[in-house]
Amino acid sequence: MHYYIITGASQGLGRALAEAILEQPDTQVLGIARHATIEHSRYQHQPLDLSDTEAVEHNLAKIFLPHPEAQSLTLINNAGTLGDIGYVGELPNEHFQFVFDLNVVAPAMLMNTFLSAYGGLTHISRTILNITSGAAQRAVDGWAAYGASKAALNSLSEAAQKEQDLRGNGVRVWALSPGVVDTAMQAHIRSAETTQFSEQEKFASFHTTGQLQAPTTVAKRIIEWLRVPDNLTDRVVLRLNDLP
Repeated sequence: MHYYIITGASQGLGRALAEAILEQPDTQVLGIARHATIEHSRYQHQPLDLSDTEAVEHNLAKIFLPHPEAQSLTLINNAGTLGDIGYVGELPNEHFQFVFDLNVVAPAMLMNTFLSAYGGLTHISRTILNITSGAAQRAVDGWAAYGASKAALNSLSEAAQKEQDLRGNGVRVWALSPGVVDTAMQAHIRSAETTQFSEQEKFASFHTTGQLQAPTTVAKRIIEWLRVPDNLTDRVVLRLNDLP
């Protein structure tokens, strides 16, 4: 059995990833989100607000259970938030804590526990896939916390992969930017004022001209890539278009 742990599995890309995985008969998915929206015999749900780091810490033992029969174990840190769109100096300080807790601290805690629990299982495949953003690599006004948090996630992924290579544990870590996907986040972006986000019209045009990718299409491509060992790359930070 191939076990997957997916955060943000109740909507958008996270739900599409879970459903794409469950199309394979030899899989089991544990979804982590505040609410469950998937009903399937091989789907389990852990209700959790990932922005509440104290709650995350208290629930880690429920998430990373022993799976002695596993053929592979995969953690997909998909949950994330753009937060409020606005300029630094014009936002409440709580905004930055919320964005970093959800986009960096929670994924780091999950990665740390995944590696602690499963890092020594060198006889099976173990993978961590962090969903990142192109905003990690270029400055976007109004998205400072989001871009900075995703840049931190990229750096965390690269450091973790280097450490696993030095340990010789065989764990693979990636940070993948899926591009512009038709999710609630894109709707939030389109609702922004141009005074708080100078690229609002460009992002709105992605929707009106049909350039947004369907979550199901993106999810299927990601899962197909993960399940074919020959397709994998030594690079850590990737874009969807980098995949074979």
